[in-house]
Formats: sequence, structure tokens, C-alpha cells
Amino acid sequence: MQNLNLFNLYTDILNKNKIDYLVTGSVASIVYGEPRLTNDIDLILNLFDNQVDTLIAAFPSDLFYCPPREVIKVELRRSLRGHINLIHHETGFKADIYFVENDEFITWAFKHRQNLTLFNSTISLAPPEYVIVKKLEFYKEGNAQKHLTDINGMLLSSKNIIDFEFLNKIIIVKGLNDLWRSVYDKSKDA
Repeated sequence: MQNLNLFNLYTDILNKNKIDYLVTGSVASIVYGEPRLTNDIDLILNLFDNQVDTLIAAFPSDLFYCPPREVIKVELRRSLRGHINLIHHETGFKADIYFVENDEFITWAFKHRQNLTLFNSTISLAPPEYVIVKKLEFYKEGNAQKHLTDINGMLLSSKNIIDFEFLNKIIIVKGLNDLWRSVYDKSKDA
């Protein structure tokens, strides 16, 4: 597993600059599930146009690659999957930054986030239901087995904190029921 201090490299800066975020993706699935190697941290930022300069200043060019202001503003306005990367020069550790879309599920995720302390720092973690749904969507897009493995690990380790009633409703709305049933049934056999 990646050194968790590297994850705090990004979240500490976001916390200090009061930029609202969620940790999601593989890092969230590691926290809720089983350890594995990852090359980056996935973050959803609830960033407003007037915070772009704050974001750029928070990740100075002598320490991080941060895209130009114009690129960030274009991605921030994108209605679906606005995305940038931040890269720490010294370690090469990357943050995949996604911007909040106009989506009720993301709004729900921000309201139901888990605030955890790792290495004396607080991180804002997406709820497990959100992580599972996004992993199912990404698997459906690209068939990368790691997403199903992550879900299985989450089901084995965090089953008692997952709201399955809510999760099943979202999965049906998102058209992921067949895939979910297959993954869930296999996890019961593990």
C-alpha cells in the first residue's frame, strides 16, 4: 500500500485553504476495504470560481505541477467530469481532481462524508455507498478488475457500515443492478 502520508500531502493543503473535498476512488476503498498499491489519490473538489486562485496558490509551482488558471476554469465549468491533475514534483505522487457536477448523488455524498484522522490529519472521505457505485460505473466503462476487487474488499471489511437499502436504490437508478448482484453474490461466497 502507498504511504498514507502522501495522501495527507494533498488533503492537509485543502483543509488549510478551506477547499471542500472528498477523498474517493482507490484511497477510499483502501480505507473501507483492503490495502493495495495505488499511484494517485482521487479527490472531488467543491470548488467555486472565486477559489481558483486559492487553489493555484495552495499548490505552488516550485513544489507541484498545477495547470494554468484558464485550464482550471474551463474544467470547472464542464458539466460532466471536469478534471485536472496535480503532481508533487519530489515524489511524483499525483492527485486526480474532479469537480462537483450538478448531481444529487454527489450532493448526498458530501452530506454523508466520513471525517477520519490519519497521521494526525483529518481527511474528508466519501461514504462507502458512493465509492461502491462509482467503482461499479468505472468497471462498466473499462472492465478494470481492480474496481470489483476493491468493492469485494469493502464488502468484506465494512459491511456493517454500508446502508444497503440506500445503496440498492441508487444502483437501480444508475442501471447497475445486474453487475451489482453479480459482485455482491460473489462476495458472499468469499
